[in-house]
Amino acid sequence: MKNLQLIKKWQATTQNNYGTPTLALVQGKGLVVTDADGKKYLDFLGGIATNILGHAHPAIVNAVTKQIKTLTHVSNFYAHPNALALAEKLIAMTGDKSARVFFCQSGAEANEAALKLSRRTGRVRIVAAQGAFHGRTMGALSLTGQPAKREAFLPLLKGVKHVPFGDIEAMRHAISKKCAMVILEPIMGEAGVIVPPKDYLQQVRSLCDKTGALLVIDAVQTGMGRTGSWFGYEYSGIKPDVITLAKGLGAGLPLGAMIALGKAASLFQPGDHGSTFGGNPVTTSAGLAVIETINKEKLMQKAIAYHKLIVKEVSTIPGVKEVRGAGLLIGIELDKAVANEVSQAMMHAGVLVNAANPATIRIAPALTVTEAQIKKFIAVFRKVLSDVN
Repeated sequence: MKNLQLIKKWQATTQNNYGTPTLALVQGKGLVVTDADGKKYLDFLGGIATNILGHAHPAIVNAVTKQIKTLTHVSNFYAHPNALALAEKLIAMTGDKSARVFFCQSGAEANEAALKLSRRTGRVRIVAAQGAFHGRTMGALSLTGQPAKREAFLPLLKGVKHVPFGDIEAMRHAISKKCAMVILEPIMGEAGVIVPPKDYLQQVRSLCDKTGALLVIDAVQTGMGRTGSWFGYEYSGIKPDVITLAKGLGAGLPLGAMIALGKAASLFQPGDHGSTFGGNPVTTSAGLAVIETINKEKLMQKAIAYHKLIVKEVSTIPGVKEVRGAGLLIGIELDKAVANEVSQAMMHAGVLVNAANPATIRIAPALTVTEAQIKKFIAVFRKVLSDVN
């Protein structure tokens, strides 16, 4: 079937919560995807920072194929080797042997688990950031600081205070000894790739230490090497109480994790929480392959180097106001609110990007991107922005 036929089928079978897509993708290899009409595109969105190794990476294909022939699924009544091995890897990545892992399927589910864990402190109040995105389930949506996503579903959880991201004085006034947790993204992705002041996380960590609130780092979008480190907060030198992960952890398969450290690691008790597919043998085999490949191919180091290249080149393009982010999570702020037009024109030119807001283009290509592909993106972006302006 062609693009138009598949889109009509979407309209005839699928609820309208996403609207109707303009493109139907049927195949991918590396950073190149193909639509139903046979046109190829350079994928610089990566499933919104999810396809950390691109499409059909041999390490993922081999790991998943081998596992699905061996053991497909067991309930959490039983242990299996992959989940234990992946948990050990994640604990090692935190640098804290006290850490313990809860597996789930998505970022929203990981943040729901963190929310539920915080209730075990005996407190209920929560502080989050204006503009933050933590998911769309009712608990995660309560944490999300974007009114447009929340208003149709009020009332949400009570006791959640949203303060301006990066404003330590606002945070100081919001956190008290009644606060169960503070949840922050190291870099706000959905808000337009917003980077806080360098000492912000350190100061928030200090406030949480004084009040006893848990500090939860939502690394769903910044995690798994995307920003040049495993979770995206490491530059600050802090140790969070909880880390939430998903997206790149499964390299396109549904896998999330909530990692609790220190005293927080012992808050959950038997029966407190669960996830039918959390820690599934097949998805955790992909997670193990992700970590091995990132280390083997030194992809975090490449992400840092490519970040510098993109910032240097894109910053000089007329119509670009600012380039921000870390590693291969980058927001390009335009000097006009034409991001939607630019995104559509980029697609027609064969490059997939995202308009995170009316004036910001977000890119999150796979860590396996090549320098040649980056240069192609820059060339196309330069021409498209010139044409749109």
